[in-house]
Amino acid sequence: MRINNQHIRVLSASVKGALHTQLNAPCQDYSLFSQDGRNFVAIVSDGAGSSKYGRIGAKVVCETLTSLLKNIDFNDAKKAIPQAISIARSKLIRHRLNKTKSEASLVDFSATLVGVICFKNKGLFFHIGDGAALAFHDDKFSDFTASRPENGRFKCETYFYTMDDWKESLRYTSFENAHTIFLMSDGLTNFSFSRDYQSIEKGFLQPIADYLSKELCKTKALRALSNTLRDPQASKLNSDDKTLVWIRL
Repeated sequence: MRINNQHIRVLSASVKGALHTQLNAPCQDYSLFSQDGRNFVAIVSDGAGSSKYGRIGAKVVCETLTSLLKNIDFNDAKKAIPQAISIARSKLIRHRLNKTKSEASLVDFSATLVGVICFKNKGLFFHIGDGAALAFHDDKFSDFTASRPENGRFKCETYFYTMDDWKESLRYTSFENAHTIFLMSDGLTNFSFSRDYQSIEKGFLQPIADYLSKELCKTKALRALSNTLRDPQASKLNSDDKTLVWIRL
């Protein structure tokens, strides 16, 4: 059975952080979504700036998971997701830039992962590392389900799908009956959450959601979203690359 997901509105914007701009380096974030299958799927991945090919690691996992998850049985998602991640890892092992063709060199492609798969009124976040996901259930943006960032012992340390023990860091969060979803890389988490990550900063996310839901011209909406992410104050507060995916169900 094929479900029509074309009614779902999606906008995705990525901007290069101040640090990468200064170094004349590319944006390491990547995002992708699919509306043409049984399920709606969207993914954000942040390639580690310390890795040679983090951007490639981010691109490969986004492309692989959207392709493999869009037509699975939603009830089998928790089985299909790790299988899809394993296939993405296998692609990186065989990648032309992996000189050793071994798992040991996956560190050169390190990237985080946060994604969502939706079928009818049900959704599932899947997450490795920092970045975040939010599903809102009411118009006041007070009732929400969150998949929060996960850091290591140190603030700048996180987890990647390219690690040997990646399965231990894979997290799932289920939700139902959401009207708006946000996926974001870690460059935006401090704008979106309170310091303890228990509540959200409505002054950032709600105005974005309100504007995008009313602006029917995709070009104008995307320009406005990109300009928001490029705001000088945002760059000053966080120099990382920034990616935000807005989904209106």
